[in-house]
Amino acid sequence: MHIHFIIHEDFEAPGAYEQWAKMHHHTISYSRVYLGEPLPDKIDKIDMLIIMGGPQSPATSKQQCPYFDSLAEQASILSAIKSQKIVIGVCLGSQLIGEALGAPHGHSPEKEIGKFPITLTEIGQNHPLFADFGNSLAVGHWHNDMPGLTKEAQIIAYSEGCPRQIVAYDQLVYGFQCHMELTHAVVEQLIAHSENDLKEAAKFRFVDTPDQLRCHDYSEMNQKLFGFLDKLSLNYLSLIKK
Repeated sequence: MHIHFIIHEDFEAPGAYEQWAKMHHHTISYSRVYLGEPLPDKIDKIDMLIIMGGPQSPATSKQQCPYFDSLAEQASILSAIKSQKIVIGVCLGSQLIGEALGAPHGHSPEKEIGKFPITLTEIGQNHPLFADFGNSLAVGHWHNDMPGLTKEAQIIAYSEGCPRQIVAYDQLVYGFQCHMELTHAVVEQLIAHSENDLKEAAKFRFVDTPDQLRCHDYSEMNQKLFGFLDKLSLNYLSLIKK
């Protein structure tokens, strides 16, 4: 499979998503937009498009961030969806999927930074791709906003601080507001770029301190993510063979 990452900042790294791709010896390509690299121009050559997070929002203009083109990314996402490719959005990426499908993003009720549990909805508990997640799973968070919902969208999981943690837009398109890709290396990068937010940790119910972030074990959620990606890939391969 050919997996393409859209990466908005060097500190919002693909983490466990990239680890999974390398473990399976998939072809990997990148649009590191913070370096001025172009978005993919041949969607038909890609099997999986993964759009990572960033401090931007879908409403961020090119005047505010010259290397981030929200509308262009939404067009690439929509093209991949129409071409029946796997599309996964993480944080900002999940919000861009919703926007591309006509569902505006929203502000999350709570700021979440750290590792906190998500709860699966009844739909999520009965969804075959999330069968291994159980009723609840502690995962990574680093956000203020959340993705919009289309009429067809299904909420797979929510948290106490955010009602839209995982959203299924269709059988090949998923938005993860949560960060199941976090590893200790990625967390260190995020800590280095989130000094002001983390200084105010005590003001928020769901914001960890740097020491707490460093002490968390991220391996279980990484393994659950790997299982989800394995099943999703098998579904995709079975669909393209029909």
